[in-house]
Amino acid sequence: MNRSPARTRQLLAREAARLMYEEGVDQYFTAKRMAAKRLFGPGGGRRLQFRPADLPSNGEIQAALLRLAESTEGDRRTERLGAMRLCALGVMDALAAFAPRLIGSVSTGHIRRGSDIDLHVFSDDPDAPETHLSSLGWIYEKRIVEIRRQGAWHTYLHLCVDAEFPVELTVYPRAELQRRPRSSTDGRPIDRLSVHDVRTLIRDEHPELANTPFHVHL
Repeated sequence: MNRSPARTRQLLAREAARLMYEEGVDQYFTAKRMAAKRLFGPGGGRRLQFRPADLPSNGEIQAALLRLAESTEGDRRTERLGAMRLCALGVMDALAAFAPRLIGSVSTGHIRRGSDIDLHVFSDDPDAPETHLSSLGWIYEKRIVEIRRQGAWHTYLHLCVDAEFPVELTVYPRAELQRRPRSSTDGRPIDRLSVHDVRTLIRDEHPELANTPFHVHL
């Protein structure tokens, strides 16, 4: 059966979103290839890679993922979003010395089952955030992640904190605080929310939580 490029993109976006939501696929590119294989057979990904018009954008998959999360989780998703933002605020308060910034799904509201709290922290001493986490008695795991940006590979330290919700800290040099990396979803500069921004977000979108004190639960 022949399908229009628009219909093909729609089918692939829905299946890629399902794979990310239900099967834990965490990369848009991987989800696209798997979706093509599921829908069009083992050669589907190879056939479609030469026809960009048939492939959904990361933004289309994100939109489909959000619709799926909303239809599946309903009001529970809104409640969890408020709790995650409150948790993020507690972590940011504890890491104030490192100018923490909230990014990702918790900042935009596009959370789904399995979402974590993504924070950028800034220090010219890469060991300092880790030392601080240890002084707080927090349980965390350390990972080194390589990311390709502007044709070059960059290495970043990630600290994954086992709190009420999973928290992932990416450590940047202080100079990076003045720069805004681009999103892999839409290519636009990432919004980084400060502690003040997150407090305002909670006040405006979760007024029932605005005066709720939060302590990081490990």
